[in-house]
Parts: sequence; C-alpha cells; structure tokens
Amino acid sequence: MKILLIDTCGATGSIALAETDPRPSILADSSLPGRTASERLVPAIKALAAGVSVSLESLAAIVVVSGPGSFTGVRIGLSAAKGLCAALDVPLVAISRLAVLAHLAAPWPGARVYALLDAGRGEFYLGIYADGAAVREAMLTRDQVLAAIGPDSPDSASPSSSRDGEEANDRPAPIVVACEPSVAEALASLSPRLVAGPGAADALPLALRRIENHDFDDPATLDANYLRRTDAEIFAKPVADKASPQKPPAPLR
Repeated sequence: MKILLIDTCGATGSIALAETDPRPSILADSSLPGRTASERLVPAIKALAAGVSVSLESLAAIVVVSGPGSFTGVRIGLSAAKGLCAALDVPLVAISRLAVLAHLAAPWPGARVYALLDAGRGEFYLGIYADGAAVREAMLTRDQVLAAIGPDSPDSASPSSSRDGEEANDRPAPIVVACEPSVAEALASLSPRLVAGPGAADALPLALRRIENHDFDDPATLDANYLRRTDAEIFAKPVADKASPQKPPAPLR
C-alpha cells in the first residue's frame, strides 16, 4: 500500500511517499519552499512520484497535516489533499501537527506529552496527549500554558501526584516538547525538550493507525485545524463569571 503525505503548515513544507509492504518505510521525500503556492505543490508531488516510479493512481490514501500553523500554508496543503482525493478517489486522513510533534518526543506507550508550537502574538498552540490519544488542543497565552502544564494543574499527570507509589514509579514522566527555539526560550521554566520540526514523513505512524482502523476524514466537511478562538469563546468569558450577572447569556441558536 502506497501513501502520499503532505505537510505545508510550517515555514518549510514537505511531502513524502510511503510504502507499507513488507513494512512501513519512506520511499522518497522532499522539502518545499516556504509558503509554497498551490500551483507548485501538485507538480512537486508528481515529480516526487515520478522520481521513484510511483503512479499517483496507485495510491491507497492521502495524509495531510492539517494544522495548526501558517494560515496560508495549512489552506494550501488541505486544498491540494482534498483535490487529489477527489481526482484519485482515495480516502483522506488529517493529522494534527501537534500530535506529530508529540509522537516525535515520545513514540512509546504510556507517555504523557505536552507539545508546544508558536501561535504568534505571544500565544502558543498546546496539545496534551496521553498514551498517544489527544486530551486537549488549544491556543493559549504564556500564563495559561504555565497554568496548564504546572504541577498543580488538573491536566498535569506528574508521577509524584499518584496515590500508588509503586505505579507512579513505573509511569513515564510527563514530557514537554517544542520544535522552535523561541518557544523553548519563552517557556524555559518548563524545561521543554527541543526537537527538529516535524515533516510530512513523521506523520506516517499516526496515519497508519487511522488507516488500519478505516478512520478516514470526509473531504467535503474537513476543515483546517487552526485552533483560533471564536468570538463566542472570547465574549462568553465575562458572561460565565458569576461575579458579573448584570448581562444575561445570549440564547442558543
């Protein structure tokens, strides 16, 4: 089974072709210029496939890293993936960039990982994963990140907080991981592990789990993983505060 992987979320994008038989492996991969335009992405994919004599018609699935990241980059990658799925009649799998980053730091079972990406304007994308499954993904301020990852946070799973000392010692310690030096510096108090930025090929292990379970995304309804706050979330905060009851909540529509 051959799979195409696309990641255009970061400053530098990438594409990769993978084969699963007899075991998962990357046949070829290629870096893309920053902010690669959509009209250049598909030709780059065709050139990559031709270089290893793989026909796009032989693809069994297309995997796209759907964000968070560059607004323009995410849209370009997602649009190309949807178009190819429609043209080739193959299923689509969308993977979070935070999930790929977390897997790079801790591919083993049982680990709890906090993956961080720069969201700009002093904010950060945070993904919390337990044993490979997403617990939460959000865009937060620095103070909110520190509160979410700190030892007193309800999201914290520090071994020392367990009531069973023996089980606590057997549990892997939580890991904080970043791929951007600016993020590591801004959140140095969390002692984040700095790793290389994830690329398209790094999404393969996560994509294979989804493909094996026939857990595909609908290209018609799939949206980018922007992790932006909506107006409802922003303006609902004062309403939810019991200390400010003068403004009743807006009715649900």
